[in-house]
This record gives sequence, structure tokens and C-alpha cells, in this order.
Amino acid sequence: MEVITTTESTETIERELLWLEQVIDTALTLYFNTETEIDTVYEILTPTIEENNSAYARFIVAHNLQFEERVVLGLAMLPYLKPQALDVFLIKNKNIDKEFSEFGGMQEDRRNGFIPTLETACFVLGGGREMFHKVRFIKRFDKDHFLFKKGVLELEEQAHIYEKLAISHEYLSYFLTGKKALPQYSSKFPAKQIHTKLEWEDLIVEIRIKEELKEIQEWLQYRDTILNEWELNKTLKAGYKVLFYGAPGTGKTLSASLLGKATGKPVFRVDLSLVVSKYIGETEKNLGKLFDEAESKEWILFFDEADALFSKRTQTNSSNDRHANQEVAYLLQRIEDFDGLVILATNLQSNIDEAFLRRFQTSINFPKPQYRERLKLWQKMIGDVFTIEEGDEVLERIAKEYDLSGGEMINVVRYCAIKAASNNTKTIKISNIITGIKREYNKSNKTFN
Repeated sequence: MEVITTTESTETIERELLWLEQVIDTALTLYFNTETEIDTVYEILTPTIEENNSAYARFIVAHNLQFEERVVLGLAMLPYLKPQALDVFLIKNKNIDKEFSEFGGMQEDRRNGFIPTLETACFVLGGGREMFHKVRFIKRFDKDHFLFKKGVLELEEQAHIYEKLAISHEYLSYFLTGKKALPQYSSKFPAKQIHTKLEWEDLIVEIRIKEELKEIQEWLQYRDTILNEWELNKTLKAGYKVLFYGAPGTGKTLSASLLGKATGKPVFRVDLSLVVSKYIGETEKNLGKLFDEAESKEWILFFDEADALFSKRTQTNSSNDRHANQEVAYLLQRIEDFDGLVILATNLQSNIDEAFLRRFQTSINFPKPQYRERLKLWQKMIGDVFTIEEGDEVLERIAKEYDLSGGEMINVVRYCAIKAASNNTKTIKISNIITGIKREYNKSNKTFN
């Protein structure tokens, strides 16, 4: 694979923006009937990019961007990369001492200068005078245009002629550096990217669970072939919905992280505390923004402890009940329409609404590890790292006698590691392990023998 250099990307975009400036200057010249040898902006040749290796050039070629798309995309980048090129639209109509409304555009309190809109692009492309040009442009650049659907250009509500042209941070970063920037955790994007340093062999679960996870991984790897090359998109939906259920600490979050790591797709754990709202309509609005942001990005959305959102619907005895059911119905539809992988995690499968259950492609039960799995976990986390004063064989007894989840065992290991470090040694005593186990039992109000 060829390396994309920042210099090459910068030079490519710089040529593109110089071309766009020429297009804008010509559009204004034609509009004001100034003498020119050009009859239309379409006579200005686009920069050649066929042998260019930059991310921007590859994007143009891959999506066969035409003259009009390149103008729209370039206008969306100008406020960030060359805002002074838009100052020409700030001229006033001397007859009424106001800006030319046909230029479109807007101004923002937080930023000086002219902010282009779709109407600005329409004007530049020749829609300033004749109505049929404007109608044609509006039909072409609606909310279903791939620049919007792919998330290259951001939408406030829906694409229309007065909407500002804003390139997403993700694609601006990609065009400049060759790498897509991911959104940062905030109230506007209530999800954190999760990672793991572990590999599949570190996931100690039943064989059937790994087989089911492998099936999900293979769907992510071969989805494009199945849907597009084999044209099964007529029958199958692009989205994939999975339910993980089982006690805390049994590998649900690790499995989601490993799926992302194995397929090179970012995994975002949704913070439900920022999503669920007591105010009517706010929960749907928050989730709508989240799904809109993630649409067509090939991200994995992981809803941990999802009961708060996807629990069983209640009898509609009150307005609150009806509102809760509306939320569930809305979520059901958004998940159904989402084109990526959605993983819902819960402690109990019975907590999830049956309407959701019927729509899951895969439902995986993560039980607490049995003796064999517990022994492997103890050996990997303690036996491979520490020396046990009483000998490694004590792990077999501990694995048999104490029913713990993987998460609880990790807490025990942490306790033992602290004790070992405080004694400046990598040797631990069985008493440390037992104390750590007792602490975990106390947390869960379990009887310790």
C-alpha cells in the first residue's frame, strides 16, 4: 500500500481551492455581465488527479465526483482552509445597500467572514439567474445525495438550499492527512471509543461463543461482497444487530472491543446517562443525533447496560407509559435502519423488549465461567505473571471452589498485584488471593466459606 504524505494532500487541496477561486471569480464576472471570453463556469477545467495518491484525489476517483460535486465540496472546505477566498461575497448591492441575497451564505457570531450555503454553490454553478438551474440543483443535492448520506458534509436538520455547507471534521482530517478523525466524547456525541490490548486468545469463554463472535466478524469483513458484489442488498439489510446478555464481567465489553480490533472498525460505548432524559422527546433527539453521526461510518455502537433504553414496554395506563413506549418504538426504528453493527448488552435477556429480540441477527449468552474457564483465567492472569508462594497447583483448588466472573477475577488480580508491589516482589501468597476473593463476595452479598 502506498503511503499518503501530508505534503501531497496539502498540495492537492491547494490546487483544488485555487481552481475553485477561479470558478467563483468567473461566476461573479458572468453574473455582473463583465466582459469575459468564457460563457459558463463549466468551461474551467478541473485539476487532474488521476495519478495523484492523496486521500482527496482517491476520494474523487472512487466516487466519480463531477464538476458540481467538487464545487460543493470545495466551498465546504473554504471556511476552514482559506476563508479569505469567500470575502468576495461580502460586497453590497449599492442600489439597496445590502448584501446580494442571491449569493446565499450566512454569518456566525463565533466566526468572522462569509459562510457558504447550498444556495452559494447553486449561484456559483449558474443558478443565480435562471429558475430551472436552481430547481435542477435542489433536486440533485437533496438529503439523499451521497455527500450527505456518507457523512462528508454535515446536516443541521435536512438538506435544503439555505443550509450551510459544513464539511465533517472526520473527512476534513482525512483529506488533509489520510486519516479520519473520530468524534470526541461530549454532550453532542455521548459515546466513548473503547480499545483493548488483548487478543482473541485472551477471551476465555465457551467455544460456541467464540464461534458466534467469529460469524459477526466475518459479516463485517465480507459485508460489501455479500451486499454489493453479490447484490444481496435487495434482500438483506446493511445493518447487523446483536444482543449480548449475561452477568457483569463475563466478557461482553471485551468481545465488542475485539470485534472492532479484528476488523479495524472503531467501537463506541454509548453513555446512556447523557442520552436518557426525563423530558419528553429529548431521549429520541439525543439518540437521533448519535445515529445520524454514526450513519455510513462503519462504526460499531455498543450499548452497555441497555435495559434503561430497550426494556419491555409497559401498559399504556398513563402519559408517561405512552411516552416510554414511543421512545422504544423510535429506537426500534432507528436501530432497524442503521447500516452498521449495533451491540446491545444486558444482564438479563428477559429485560429486553420482544420487539427488539425478534430483530437481532445474533443473540449470545455470556454465562459465568465454569471451572475449566476459571482455571485458564487464573493461570493466564496470575500463573503467567506471578510466583505463588504455595505453588501453582493452588489455582486448581481456587478455580473449583470459588464461583467468580472474569471481571471479579480481574479485581482479585489487581488486589494481589498491589500487595506484591508494596512488598517489592512478584511473589504472592494464597492468603492474598483468598482476601481478594472475599472482597468480591462481599460486594455481591454472597456467602463466603
